[in-house]
Amino acid sequence: MTFPSPYPASGLDAKLRAWLNDIFASAAPAVLTVSFGLSYSVLIFSGPLVQYLPYGIAATFTATAIIAAVIALGSTFPFAVGAPETSTAAVTGILAASLVEHMVANDPSAHLLGPVLLTLSASTVITGVVLCSMGLTRIGRAIRYVPYPVIGGFLGATALLIVLGGIRVITERHLRFDTLASFANPMTGYELLAGAALAFTIYLTWHRSRNPLALPAILIGGIVVTHIVLRLAGVPLEQAQALGWTFQSPPRASMITPWHLSDIANYPWQALPGLLGNVIAVIFVTAISTLFNTTGLEVATNREANLERELNVAGIANILSGVFGGYAGCLSLSRSLLNSSSGATSRLSGLMVSAIAILMLVADPALLSYMPKFILGGLLIYLGVDQLNRWIVESRRRLSTIEYLSLLAIIFIIVKWGFIAGILIGTVIGCATFALSASRISSIKFGFNGAEYRSSLDRSRQDLALLAIHGKEIQGLNLQSYLFFGSANRLYQHVKALLLQHPECRYLVFDFKLVTGIDSSAAYSFAQIRRTALEGSVELVVVNLPSSTEKMLRSGEFLSGDIHVMPDLDHALEWCENEIISRHRMLEQEEGDLQSWLVGILGNQGDAAELARRCERLEVRALETIARAGEPADSMLFILSGRVGIIVDAGGGHSTRVRSLGRHTTVGEMGLVARQPRSATIRAEIDSVLYVLRSDAFDAITAENPALGQKLLTYFMSVMAERLAFASRMIGVLRR
Repeated sequence: MTFPSPYPASGLDAKLRAWLNDIFASAAPAVLTVSFGLSYSVLIFSGPLVQYLPYGIAATFTATAIIAAVIALGSTFPFAVGAPETSTAAVTGILAASLVEHMVANDPSAHLLGPVLLTLSASTVITGVVLCSMGLTRIGRAIRYVPYPVIGGFLGATALLIVLGGIRVITERHLRFDTLASFANPMTGYELLAGAALAFTIYLTWHRSRNPLALPAILIGGIVVTHIVLRLAGVPLEQAQALGWTFQSPPRASMITPWHLSDIANYPWQALPGLLGNVIAVIFVTAISTLFNTTGLEVATNREANLERELNVAGIANILSGVFGGYAGCLSLSRSLLNSSSGATSRLSGLMVSAIAILMLVADPALLSYMPKFILGGLLIYLGVDQLNRWIVESRRRLSTIEYLSLLAIIFIIVKWGFIAGILIGTVIGCATFALSASRISSIKFGFNGAEYRSSLDRSRQDLALLAIHGKEIQGLNLQSYLFFGSANRLYQHVKALLLQHPECRYLVFDFKLVTGIDSSAAYSFAQIRRTALEGSVELVVVNLPSSTEKMLRSGEFLSGDIHVMPDLDHALEWCENEIISRHRMLEQEEGDLQSWLVGILGNQGDAAELARRCERLEVRALETIARAGEPADSMLFILSGRVGIIVDAGGGHSTRVRSLGRHTTVGEMGLVARQPRSATIRAEIDSVLYVLRSDAFDAITAENPALGQKLLTYFMSVMAERLAFASRMIGVLRR
């Protein structure tokens, strides 16, 4: 009995063709994954761990199989390929090397494999948990606020460490100042030269063309050529291994995890504090790589990704990888793009990469004895130099000089003192650089004055003419962006310069409409602005003030009774204009009052106008001291309005008022003529308006207009005669 097919023949053919297309498309990223996986294995399991290289290969392809499968099934992109990346492998290798260094220092015969694999597994599980937390809480995007130089310095340092790791794979030596002498060995030089030649060959071919078959062809060709040269030179495989050209024949790795729960009790817990920074580095690099690769894939394929989903998928993949003995990995940008460009359209292609990784787990590790070290070491050098070129050379065109120098400083700090110091100091450098750059951006969008920018109130021609003449008494600043210590201090310096440039300013308006916020140091700068304004008798007006900014300014002692807070700029300008119009109308009335008074003193308009021109207007507050006893008597006062008192010292720290002078009276005539020090203090008893005739102006009058000078002297004599007559009558009364 036969059953009908659930799909039409054409539908089956289309699905079969799509599956075959995905399988063939996955070949290129699978070959790259195998090549990179072998290089990552020797990077992590180098030095004292080289004897456990088969376990390193098993850990690498376990991680690759699990991460590739999970990301293929769960990613936003159906053609996504996941695996350990160059950056994640580098920090994983540093983590392993730090643990080994600590263990060997304490016990040279310590068993290394179990603790190392346990550490890699635990750090990978922790990384997965953190990634899932970032995805579930939607805080993954916050990592994009990390300053770019910090990220560039971090990944640049990672690239440099990959290059150093490649050199270590080739020579089995750390490249440091204290080990430079060991690199003088000619054989070591030949090995490094071979690795550099391979890296350069990869650059000339695969880097430029990105042909998926070019890299495997170069690696296989390098292996073949090496063995041909060794055969022609009569060097057997055992001698090549002894000379360091190829890897030693490793034992077969067990498919069972080589550590047990009982090993936890023997774990070197004293090394844990020193490993904390490297564990954080693994988490940070994996998160950064996941976010950057996802964003890059979005741009390259014009597809929108769900960032939280990608973090969750990467987290689950890392948790499973750690549980089964692998290490950290994430979505691979280069291999996913290669998979897409090869024609992959479904998740089958990513699963095929996972299947190839599983096949590598059963490969005979004895094949490694035929692998020249400079092949994998040269591949690592190429990968590291490629990343160094991206973060050190190409980034120079995108960064300012300060940002670029901070990037180089972060690379140096990480290589010298580790990732934690690099992240912390780099973040501080990045924030300081940002603050310096932001402080250079003007916090003032534009400035204006009342003669060119007015309120919407229609006014009479007389008022408009008055504002056209005196409108510059209003100066306004439209503020913008976030105000902090750098930009606020520049604002304070600008205000000081503005008030010096416009001494006629009486009203200074600040518009906060475009201000996003301020900090406490900015509030202090506004308090300085307030003090400067008070010293210059300038009234401050604040408009469009958000509640949060108002609270900060009140805490900084900026907002007080002498600061005018208004809802918007139009109402603020209307109030300032009204004040100017009212003030100048009063001045016009005041000038008329002065003129009529002086005409009464001098007898004609011309002399009155001349004297008024020579005088200086002075407003004084109640109880304000105008002149002190003992000071030079270099002026006299015409009291237009208000009242002043004459105060003398009564001894014993007390003083007494001997005379009070009101409206349309004068004081200081005798001192102006005799030029003797003042015998009493002059103090305003209420708010008063005075006109001051100084000695130089009086001398100019007597020289240029003797008739006016004579009239003034006659007036002085009449005033003094009246005061003497009054004093005589007072004495007569007292004698009764």
